[in-house]
Amino acid sequence: MRKTLSVIVVSSIVLAGCGTVRDSRLNPFNWFGRSEPAQVTPVKAEEANPLIPKQSRLKRKKVVVYSGTVVSAVKSLEIDRTKGGAIIRVTGVPSQQGAHSVVLEAMNEGKPVDGVLTYRLLAIQPTSGGYGSEQSRQVQAAVFLTDNQLVGVRTIKVEAASNALASRR
Repeated sequence: MRKTLSVIVVSSIVLAGCGTVRDSRLNPFNWFGRSEPAQVTPVKAEEANPLIPKQSRLKRKKVVVYSGTVVSAVKSLEIDRTKGGAIIRVTGVPSQQGAHSVVLEAMNEGKPVDGVLTYRLLAIQPTSGGYGSEQSRQVQAAVFLTDNQLVGVRTIKVEAASNALASRR
């Protein structure tokens, strides 16, 4: 009983003395001091963190340059409303047979200019090929636009080398 009583008395005295140890240098939590506001120095985006690689070694992104040229003519332009946006479908006629990898390239970074959203119809076309009928040379491309991309768009225009078609809302 005497030992437990003496332990309790000594521990209570030590515990009461912790109030002064809290602010002293003996407390390891006080070794670095309190936080204070400091001035921020601007960091350039290139120098953000040199330890983080800009490109993953496992997933190397290949930069693919599209080598398509403008198709000769646009034959039809259809805009189908869908849930959450619209699908733009275009039929074009290149000058020669064998055109492939047809795309609709957005002009002005896909932003409407004065309410007009403009696309160019491009395809990879052979340097030499057959000149078959117009039906055999037809190519098609489509692109989906969300409702957010259609905000402020009154007209959608698709351009080719010799003509252009537009559709209004």
